[in-house]
Amino acid sequence: MIGKDLSHSFSRTFFTHKFDKDKRKHSYHNFELDEIDEFPGLIRNIKGLKGLNVTIPYKETIIPYLDKIDKEAEKIGAVNTIKFRKNGKLIGYNTDHYGFAKALSDIFPIKEKTALILGTGGASKAIKYVLETMDFNYEVVSRQESPDTITYEELDEEVISNHLLIVNCTPLGTAPNIEECPKVPYRYITKDHVLFDLIYNPAETEFMKRGFLKGARVSNGRKMLEYQAKKSWRIWKS
Repeated sequence: MIGKDLSHSFSRTFFTHKFDKDKRKHSYHNFELDEIDEFPGLIRNIKGLKGLNVTIPYKETIIPYLDKIDKEAEKIGAVNTIKFRKNGKLIGYNTDHYGFAKALSDIFPIKEKTALILGTGGASKAIKYVLETMDFNYEVVSRQESPDTITYEELDEEVISNHLLIVNCTPLGTAPNIEECPKVPYRYITKDHVLFDLIYNPAETEFMKRGFLKGARVSNGRKMLEYQAKKSWRIWKS
């Protein structure tokens, strides 16, 4: 896996356990990059790479370094899985959308197909893709004002009441900064809401705790991680 600050990642643990269980002579390693332009040097110097996962903050900036991306990753505009072809070509895929769709289906039904997506990064793009496919009406929330987003300051009682699924795509609350959470007016959360946090470390984020206290159903990103990881593995071995 490539990314920044990978001490929080469970992917290595997941794949190491899987390889041991399946008695496969593979290994999974984390490679922290300070900048994405370190990527070409990494793949030149590390021999035997068959595939990579990509995480924050490189899911979008990795794309120019790839030879090709599949159609869904192109539509989403973000890559989290890279396959190394035998001819040396690097092919980019997105398995985040698959993982989120599967994990979200596990917690259906939701009273209304209305959602807020918190954050605008690569993970957010995969969530948008899924919600569009599922015919959700959604708004994207950003710290910066833009024609395509609303700001956290605009999240009043009416907005919260009209959006029953709230998905945290920001890193706020990731260990070790577990006291952090998105600036949502949690007082307007109800039992009809579902709060889905893409973070999985800690298992219960501050975002989730605050939603649970208001009666909402909550979920972390662990199931999404497992589903997308299994999809990545199928891509690598195909």
